[in-house]
Formats: sequence, C-alpha cells, structure tokens
Amino acid sequence: MAFFEKRLSTGWTFRDVDDEGSDAWMPVPSIPSTAQQDLIANNKLENPYIGFNELKARWVNEKSWIYRHEFEQPEIPADATVALVFDGLDTFASVTLDGQKILESDNMFMGYRVNITDILIAKGPHVLEIKFDCAQFRAREIRSQHPDHKWVGFNGDMARLAVRKAQYHWGWDWGPVIMTAGIWREVRLEVYSARVADLWPQITSISSDHQKASVTMIAKIDAAGILESCTASFRLTLRGQELAHQDNISVNATDQTVQAEFQLTNPELWWPHGYGSQTLYEVSISLWSNGKELHKKSKRFGIRSAEVIQQPDKHGKSFFFRINGVDIFCGGSCWIPTDSLLPSITAERYRKWIELMVAGGQMMIRVWGGGIYEDDRFYEVCDELGVLVWQDFMFGCGNYPVWPRMRESIRQEAIYNVQRLRHHPSIVIYVGNNEDYQVQEQAKLTYHYDDKNPENWLKTDFPARYIYEKILLEVVAEHSPGTFYHPGSPWGDGKITSDPTVGDMHQWNVWHGSQEKYQIFASLGGRFNSEFGMEAFPHMSTIEYFVENEADKFPQSHVLDFHNKADGHERRLATYLVENVRTATDLETYIYLTQVIQAETMMFGYTGWRRQWGDERHCGGALLWQLNDCWPTISWSIVDYFLRPKPAYYTVKRALKSVAIGVRREHHDWSVVHAQPPTSSRYDVWIASSRQEVLRGKVELRFISVVSGEELRSAMIFEDIVIKPNGTTNVLTNGMIDHIAEPEPHVLSARLWVGGDIVARDIDWPQPFKYLDFSDRGLEVKPETRTSSTGEKQQILKISAQRPVKCLVFEERDNVRLSDSAMDIVPGDEQVVIVTGLDESSAPLKYRYLGQ
Repeated sequence: MAFFEKRLSTGWTFRDVDDEGSDAWMPVPSIPSTAQQDLIANNKLENPYIGFNELKARWVNEKSWIYRHEFEQPEIPADATVALVFDGLDTFASVTLDGQKILESDNMFMGYRVNITDILIAKGPHVLEIKFDCAQFRAREIRSQHPDHKWVGFNGDMARLAVRKAQYHWGWDWGPVIMTAGIWREVRLEVYSARVADLWPQITSISSDHQKASVTMIAKIDAAGILESCTASFRLTLRGQELAHQDNISVNATDQTVQAEFQLTNPELWWPHGYGSQTLYEVSISLWSNGKELHKKSKRFGIRSAEVIQQPDKHGKSFFFRINGVDIFCGGSCWIPTDSLLPSITAERYRKWIELMVAGGQMMIRVWGGGIYEDDRFYEVCDELGVLVWQDFMFGCGNYPVWPRMRESIRQEAIYNVQRLRHHPSIVIYVGNNEDYQVQEQAKLTYHYDDKNPENWLKTDFPARYIYEKILLEVVAEHSPGTFYHPGSPWGDGKITSDPTVGDMHQWNVWHGSQEKYQIFASLGGRFNSEFGMEAFPHMSTIEYFVENEADKFPQSHVLDFHNKADGHERRLATYLVENVRTATDLETYIYLTQVIQAETMMFGYTGWRRQWGDERHCGGALLWQLNDCWPTISWSIVDYFLRPKPAYYTVKRALKSVAIGVRREHHDWSVVHAQPPTSSRYDVWIASSRQEVLRGKVELRFISVVSGEELRSAMIFEDIVIKPNGTTNVLTNGMIDHIAEPEPHVLSARLWVGGDIVARDIDWPQPFKYLDFSDRGLEVKPETRTSSTGEKQQILKISAQRPVKCLVFEERDNVRLSDSAMDIVPGDEQVVIVTGLDESSAPLKYRYLGQ
C-alpha cells in the first residue's frame, strides 16, 4: 500500500491532572502547543509577556497536564504497519492508547515512533492520552536522589541539569521562568507497508579544486515483512532538471539500507551569501514493490567544503572557517530560541529573522546550547539565504550529570538530531556545550586535559567531560563525519577558557567581569570571539506593549526592572551611561542613550576585530550576544522580540560591509588621567575587504570641528590605494594629531571611493561624548518619493548637517525597512537612507540624534 499520513493537529482537549471534574476538559485550538498557550486560549491565563503576568503564570510551572484525542481507525491493509509519530514531547510524557501505555518519554529533544498496529485490531474510535508530569518537580526529585553530584552552574534552578529540557525554560539572564509542557512538535498517524525512514545525501569526497564531487545517497528503509520485494529509485535534480538517476536498487537486508553514488563534474557550489550562489540540489528516493510506488522522500542539500583552520602562527593557534577553499571572516550573532512559547514560532518568523541577518551583512548564526535544536524550517532558510550555522549541542552553563541512563539518553538525542540536520550545507560546526568548561573553572572542578582515559573522567566531579569529549565527538564522527566538532564554547585545547591565543572566546569583560570601557574592545579579543555584548532597551513601541500603566514609563520603574533579568543591570547600565553620555530621566531619551552605547560598543568590537583578520587571521570571527529575544524585554539583543532592529544592528551592518573603512585615534582613558585632555593622539586608517579580487580606491580623511563644523586642517587624500583581497589594507598607521594646534574637539571623517563611488565611511569621535556640545547641529532630512525597479514605492531621505551629528536614529515601524540608521553625519557629505514599505499616507518617520 502507498504511504498514508494524517496529522493529529485538531480535536484535542486538555486539563490539569489534579482537576478530575466533568467540566475540567478544555479545548485545544491546535497542536503543536503548550499548556500555557492553551490556557491563554481558554481565558485561564493572562499573557505572561505583559507587566508582571509572568509571576501570575508561575502556578502553571508547578502543574501536571493531560492531553486527550479521539481518532477513528484508518483503513489498515493486511500487510500494513500503523505508527504514531511524535516529533517532540515536552518533557516527562506518559502516552497511553485505549488505556495501554505505549511510550514513556523524558527527553524533549527526541522524536519517537510507536508501532500501534496490534492495538488497532479493536475497532475505534481510539483514545490517545498524554500525561505530562511537572518537569520542575521531577527535576528536583532526581537531584535529591544524587546528592554526590556537584550541582553547579550559572542561571536558573540547578535541578535543570538533570532533565533533557530546554534549559532557558528555567529562566535566564534575558528570559522568564516559563516551564512549558505539552505536544510542542507535530503528532501524526502513519500507515504503510514500507517507508523511507531516513535519507542522507552525503558528500563523500570533493576535489581540492572543487571541480569534482562524489555524492552518496544513503536511505534507511522500514519495510517489515516485504523488505525482500522492495527496490529503490534515486533521482538527482537541480532547479527541477534531472541530472542523474538510478533505478531498481535492492535493499540490503542486513542493515535495511539502500544507496546510490553519483559523480558530479563542475558542480555548482553552495556558498555563504556574498561569496557566490546558494545552490541547492535535490535528491529523491522512491520505494517500489511489485510495480507500485510505496513511499517517496526528498531532501535538498548543497555541495561545498567546510573547514575550521587551526594551525600555529605568531599569535598562537588560529581558529577560522574556510568554505570552498576561501577564508571567511565570520561576523554574525548568537541565537536563542525566538520565543518562550516555542510552537508560536512560524516559518515566516524564522525567515524574517534570517533575512534581517543577511540584510545586515551577517555571515554566521550560533545556535546557543541552552535552547533547542531548531525546527527544520530554521536550517532550511539558512541554506536558502546563505547563512553559516554554528550548532551547539543543548548543554548550557552547568556541570551535567552522566549516570548510565542519562548517557544513553544524551547519545540517542545527539544521534537523532545530527541525523535530522546533517544534510544542511549551512551547518559547518557542531559544538559540545555553552560555557560548561567555564563552570568547571569557576567551581574548581577536576579537569586534567592530559588524562585521555574517559573512564577516569566519570569518576571526577566534572563527569560532563565524558559527554563533550567522548559521546558527542563519537556521534558526529559516525553520523556526520564531514562536519567539524569542537568540545565546547569557549574552549581551546584544554587551556583556560579565557586564553586569547587558541580556540574561541566569550569576552564579557565589557558589561560583565571587570567592566572595561568598550572603547578598548578590539584589544580584548581572541582567535574567535563567539560571545560579547552590551545591553540596550528596545524601542518605545515594544516597551509600550508590556508596560500597562503610564505611571510606569520611567527608566527605573519596577516593571522595567522586572523585564530585565540580567544580574546587576541597574549598576552596569548606569556605569556605561554615566561614563560616556549626559544622562536623562525621561524614558524615551534614556532608551535612546542605552541604544547609543550598545551601537558604539558593537562598532568598536566589530571594526577592531575585523581589522585583525588581515593580520594572519588573528581574529577569525565575531558573534555578538545576541541577535534576538524570546519575549519583550531589555537585553543584549540587537533586534527585539518584534523584529525591530536597535541602532546596533546598523553599526554592525556597516562594519561588515564587503568593503569597509576604519579610522580610529588611540584610546585616551579620561577616567585614569582625571579628565585631562590629551596633548596629542595617534590615529590609524585602514580598509577591510572580504572581496576576493584586488580593488583600487581613494581615501579622504577630514578633520572637522565638533563645535563649528569647520575643517581644522586640510583633508588628507590617499590616491590609487591597492586594496588587498580578503584582508586588511593599512592606509595610515600612527598618524599624529597635535591638539595644541587644534584646540577644538574634532571628528576624523574617513571616506572610501572605489570606481568613482563612495562605498564606505567611518567617523571617529573624541571620547567621551558627555564632554561634547551637540547643540544646534543644522540637521536637514529631506524626503523624496520614487518607484524602485521592482515597482515598489520608496521614500528617499537626503540627510545633511552643518555640524557633525552623532547617531542619527530613525523610528522603527513594523513592515517598514530602512537601508541605514544610527548614522553619523558631517558637513559636506550628504547621505541617503532608502525607506521601503512606508505608506504614502503615513506620517513621516521620527528621528533623533545625540544631544537633541
């Protein structure tokens, strides 16, 4: 019989396990879902994202829930198998069918398939029930049973370490405590006599010149009693055109697999965006028996090579990515789950997030280890849009236990997810955990890197090493052998995790730690900076969503502090504000000032570290913490929960342009010298290029008074500069500014022309901003309307100023896109912003700048 599938998405009811009254059952709008979403739909729970409602929702965390569904018996041919398939159950789930237990689950990250053929011998309707035990209570119970384990870590209840559930559900320093329970991914009924259980298009070899590739299609077959009569046909297509096929291939009865190999000459490669096309081939398999097609499955994949280059150099040992033989500076972001209520994330929402990354020039997304292995749709859009994926395994900030049952659950979880994800060309690295080696260091747990006996690791107070350096390493090697595996983030050859010479680094001495000035960020980096950040408020429109009372709209209100989960955020925000800008008490100005600080912090980090790329790949990449939010909040995100970019998004975009210019004067620490002005400053001008060809350009460097807008000395012009491909070109090193001859505070304004067009700008300001007078800037914003080549109405904003303007930020509106924002404007250099999606009847966009 042909494969039959029915999604069980409607017709469910649910109730609190303790409420057994006849009217306790409530309707479930649709599956996938969570208890919180279903309670909201039944008016039993207020939106936990508004005000203090998260506290009102905490009772849900302490309950057990039961879901119920009745279905009619499908038609079942004599040779057929009937299976119930669960793609995700959150988390301690006991499943019964017609009163018979068919599944016990304790791992949210696993999918399950249960053969129910024998149970369906009885005529229907059939009753499916799933009881979800309270994960919070179960976790604490497990912890109490293992008092010898050291339950240490950062964030949330340490009992979380005992449970394979999204760790951020226990609360994090950017997210609420929302302990979801429910059917969080699809449930379906399948009837078949044979099916393709898995299809893996494996790139088994690719020549060094990338002109030849071997692709092996490996399929796992589930065919029960008719396996001997099954044959398979493979098709390889590109853009709908068949390239090759193989038919009538017998199934290997021993391991129930079937495979075919295709040789490709001059394959079209898959590239990250900006380097080439995102070519995706498609392979499909049809399963046949006695002339009938029983099942068909297809997957898209890309042909590319991906390496992590770790080799000794003058800085220590490199850590950077090479794709198809090209070194790639991986500027990008870290990703957390984009909602605390996971089933609410749609395919459209995933796409909008990744589109924002691409529009912002970001090359890599790091899926953080305290969340989830994301939905297939996330990785598919990364494939389609050319964003590289750094994939953590789901272990975050803790010393995880590894008793035998846990080890086996972790191994199965890893196999399940690696097999699910391994065909995606966007995934270029698997990483064992997030910051668990930092927990080991801070808690002084035992870790002798030179001891290579895994059995010894299990006897120490840091047994989690067994997970990262044995279990996960083995799973990746067996099930995705072409993908690089890294034991942890940060981690480097067993050295201290803050070692800047090897591996990757989380640099939190800006904001956390020693709270260094952000102006020196470039000097704080390592070989690959996989976390760093600065907090900022979201836009006022997002604040207004969760702040219900007008009286609470001031910077230090109780509800705003409640929506900022970071320890010590009041002091740290205040420190960075008071050190750098003139502070304010009205909320809108305060919001803006925090955003200015975040934007400046990201600018100093990205421009400085990207410059180091040209110095023997000193810095291989920078992934800011964090791209997104899981609820409306104040956090380190550069785009808020509602997909509204903060100003930092635009400063990162400019820093990551394919050709960017940088200008920077040496840091003068005004707090150390008691605000005494420098008598002179050294300054540098450089060009960073990710282009693969040599370019020629012209650079102009101007010295402009902040006070008057006048040029204090003649501009410096550098003609016919040869711009190095995929590296850094130093235009001017250790130039000297004499402040006695130039007593006024002034900006250094650098512009780069290539082929007659201005392709990049950068402006360096005297620090700190609080000493500067920004009054009377003479700013003009002139709107014009035009129709784009695609027929879309656009507004063109032409911007000029009589005196230097700092951080001109335009209002963010939903479904309105800005080509640029958070801009610096200097006299004699008109800039243009293209606004798309603004209705002709809409009010003009508001804007503000520093000191306005």
